[in-house]
Amino acid sequence: MTLTSLRQQYQDGTTTPAEVIKTLGEKISTEDTEVKAYLSHDLDQALKDTEDYDASLPLAGLPIAIKDNINTFGAPCTCASRILEKNYTSPYNATVIDKLKSAGAIPFGRTNMDEFAMGSATENSALQLTRNPRNLERITGGSSGGSAASVAAGTAFAALGSDTGGSIRQPASHCGIVGLKPTYGRVSRFGLVAFASSLDQIGPLTNSVDDAAMILQAIAGYDSRDTTSLDVPVPDYSATINDGVKGLKIGIPAEYFGEGIHEGVRKNVEECVQRLKDQGATIVPISLPHTEHSVATYYVIAPAEASSNLSRFDGIRYGNRATNATDIVDLYHQSREQSLGPEVKRRIILGTYVLSSGYYDAYYSRAQKVRQLITRDFKKAFTKVDVIISPVSPTPARKIGACEGDPLQDYLADIFTIPANLAGIPAISVPCGTTSFDGADDLPVGVQILAPHLGEQMLLRVAKAAEQA
Repeated sequence: MTLTSLRQQYQDGTTTPAEVIKTLGEKISTEDTEVKAYLSHDLDQALKDTEDYDASLPLAGLPIAIKDNINTFGAPCTCASRILEKNYTSPYNATVIDKLKSAGAIPFGRTNMDEFAMGSATENSALQLTRNPRNLERITGGSSGGSAASVAAGTAFAALGSDTGGSIRQPASHCGIVGLKPTYGRVSRFGLVAFASSLDQIGPLTNSVDDAAMILQAIAGYDSRDTTSLDVPVPDYSATINDGVKGLKIGIPAEYFGEGIHEGVRKNVEECVQRLKDQGATIVPISLPHTEHSVATYYVIAPAEASSNLSRFDGIRYGNRATNATDIVDLYHQSREQSLGPEVKRRIILGTYVLSSGYYDAYYSRAQKVRQLITRDFKKAFTKVDVIISPVSPTPARKIGACEGDPLQDYLADIFTIPANLAGIPAISVPCGTTSFDGADDLPVGVQILAPHLGEQMLLRVAKAAEQA
């Protein structure tokens, strides 16, 4: 069920927010035992929140699951890490939580993720493994895998995730739902535990494009507490969502359809493009020539920012503290050694290295220059087309454990999603069919749509047309 249809049921009087919360609580307790999308949920607090139901609000009484790196007052915020597992409860709300509540929504449940959002499969969670509801032997994608799995499994109507290099869109694609990454700065990051501050962005995971527009409408807008927040008006995202694609120009980048793409993914995306063409869109071949450098660029910039952001987790200000340290340096060392997972350590070490004396210019400075070239590619392309369409991931969801000991293969899975984060543009994943892969049938495939900076209205318009097609 979508948020839109649930809101209609409230208006018709066929159910109430309290009844829905109770049902979701029962489903989580009985049906999430295999998928394990949730790390925690507070049924009593959610039921208390239903007492403030105001039918005039746009998201009145609608429950929304929250990725466990977004602070919600009084709730745990573990980031799926042992360093925050036991002794941290959020003392404040993230801006997006305040905005959801102001719109009448009920934050309900904390969803699993890759530790500190570092991963593409939700296998890096230090707390539990989340499985894909469409096939329990497959990954959900990451890092917002718990949010995607909860929506796909029907234990959430919608969820919030965060996207640093594809962490909303890729799990949305693997789980067969909609995932939207807004323009960088369109949604406040205040209260989001930072991974890579110049790349992170909060967005919705939903069962429909209309639902994604509803949530974006609620959480978008300027926030003085986030210095990267954009002080620009928020348009009505639903106003043009049904306008179709007739007369629009859709760019198809050659670099996103080369070698390495699973044939079933290619076929489904190409069929989606053909259906949009049948609806009156013009298909325009384009080039994004620096795409091949995006993964390398990302894995210099993101770990560099992570090594700085995660320095606050020292066992003193935040997190688990080692009990047998001999001095303060040993306290830092032991607290982090005992409580941080291998992928987080790997990225901190890599990030510290590329920022170190003698290597800054060779790696970090050069990566920032390439980032500008990638951004320039998109700006040039959008002078010719209205949106760009590509696959979300080169393959459908792989088997759990297939990349164990080989993190590079997971890194390469983000090759089509990373460029949007580097350029700061909005992008969305919409289901476009299923395919067979590595011994399994009916695995979901997502089509990615990218729009110019602050082009969410156009993005949602094309996404709705793709969804209907």
